[in-house]
Amino acid sequence: MNVAVLVKWVPEPQGTPTLGTDHLLVREGADGALDPGDEYGLERALQLVERDGGEVTIVSMGPEIAVAAVQRGLAMGAARAVLITDPALRGSDTLVTARVLAAAIRRLGPIDLVVAAVESTDGYTGTLPITLAELLELPSVTFATSFDVIDGAELQAERQTASGSEALACPLPALVTSTTGVAAPRYPSLKGVMAAKSKPVDRPSLTELGLVADEIRSTQSVTGVGTAPEKAGGRVIEAGPDAAAEIADLLEEARVI
Repeated sequence: MNVAVLVKWVPEPQGTPTLGTDHLLVREGADGALDPGDEYGLERALQLVERDGGEVTIVSMGPEIAVAAVQRGLAMGAARAVLITDPALRGSDTLVTARVLAAAIRRLGPIDLVVAAVESTDGYTGTLPITLAELLELPSVTFATSFDVIDGAELQAERQTASGSEALACPLPALVTSTTGVAAPRYPSLKGVMAAKSKPVDRPSLTELGLVADEIRSTQSVTGVGTAPEKAGGRVIEAGPDAAAEIADLLEEARVI
């Protein structure tokens, strides 16, 4: 089974990233790391190939410093990686990013499963995985709290919903987005860190991916950034004969009940 896992280098995953005057995240020269949200899906992918055979390929797009995230994924156990780096991709919107990643995945040959986090911890759009599934013409399962591959032919997953959870199944190849519940990420061993240095990392150009200028031209951009308004204070309901009814009305208004 061949599994492609999307990973991303993000600046200051535990802190507050810096925005440049162009409203884009400052990545070059910033402290950063593999997006913590990517490690859960990567761990589950590694568990699947360790059980059933096959290999995991890391797929990433980012500036040169993104090599650090790729190396951590390789140190965890991935067999190889693909990293696309090009100045023309700086500030790419979700659609352009999905086109680049789709081209990189197609270049890998037959892939049984694509694994991604629900969203990145810097952009938070949450739309890239589904856009990628559409470009690759794959069925997708989102917000998986657990997933498994059955007989190398079917993806089975549990996913979160607004009211609880549901069980889904679809044929492979497919794309799944993972939550933090799918697996506890392993910590790279010293042996893994050393082995990662000799694992293959493909660095294809946009031309080698078959992408033309129109396909890497973003149609969305950040035109301004403002301070989020402070949250209003909560409402206090005093104990009394009408308190229960008032609480019920508020819950109904919030569509909780």
